[in-house]
Amino acid sequence: MKTVAVIGAGTMGNGIAHVFAQNNFKVHLIDVSKDALDKGIATITKNLDRMVAKDKISENDKKNTLVNITPFTELQLGVSNVDLAIEAATENVTIKLKIFKELDDVCDANTILASNTSSISITQIAAATSRPDKVIGMHFMNPVPIMKLVEIIRGYSTSNETTTAIMELSEKLSKTPTEVNDYPGFVANRILMPMINEAIETLHHGVAGVEEIDTVMKLGMAHPMGPLQLADFIGLDVCLSILNVMHDGFKNPKYAPSPLLVNMVMAGKKGVKSGEGFYDYSENRKAEVVSSQFKK
Repeated sequence: MKTVAVIGAGTMGNGIAHVFAQNNFKVHLIDVSKDALDKGIATITKNLDRMVAKDKISENDKKNTLVNITPFTELQLGVSNVDLAIEAATENVTIKLKIFKELDDVCDANTILASNTSSISITQIAAATSRPDKVIGMHFMNPVPIMKLVEIIRGYSTSNETTTAIMELSEKLSKTPTEVNDYPGFVANRILMPMINEAIETLHHGVAGVEEIDTVMKLGMAHPMGPLQLADFIGLDVCLSILNVMHDGFKNPKYAPSPLLVNMVMAGKKGVKSGEGFYDYSENRKAEVVSSQFKK
């Protein structure tokens, strides 16, 4: 594989594009919004500058990485002659199914189609195409340039050849691919989201405050950040979407999202992306100030 298309220039999409481009792949970064593309390229540039400042890469490496990325606002042009197309749109099944149907219509017959979905069924996504054997999940972790794991999800019809190709490709990115089967939430979020949800319930029932809950998990369980801070970082709307997918998929009440989480998302308090969640990010993006609604 030499040329990869990434659909979606948001947090995950620009991170995926960054990693491929830095590893000498030609990357077509696609988004219907030119503003989103400009913002995505600016984010990649900023992250590369940070790596140069830390002597992790050279100025020439940065230049070559940016040269490897070509932005597109039209899907058909962006996916022309690519070996792999990776969808990194919002975690919404209707949007993803629409994108995959379009990809199936305009991509070459041999192009592998991958989704960065963190919870939605690969089998369901593949069913929107005429090539279910060439559809697979590539769930990168955020921030993509730093995190080593890629969850590789096999759909019901994903072929051995497709799986092997994507596992080997992930290793070329200096990532650690881990193969999992297609069940709601896969492995990462099936374990992570109930923990985050339980932390929110613990706050909701007044067992402890925001900082106290996060401190217990950081110092007691050696987690790099507390579950409420992590929820803000992921996006509370994304957490809610994943929990809804698992609740619907398993029909098990233990995956039902906390009413507090539901209310916060409805109120527009989505975490870092909106400037406020469990913490207030109006001054900086670090979780240093607890949101006023949770202050004692």
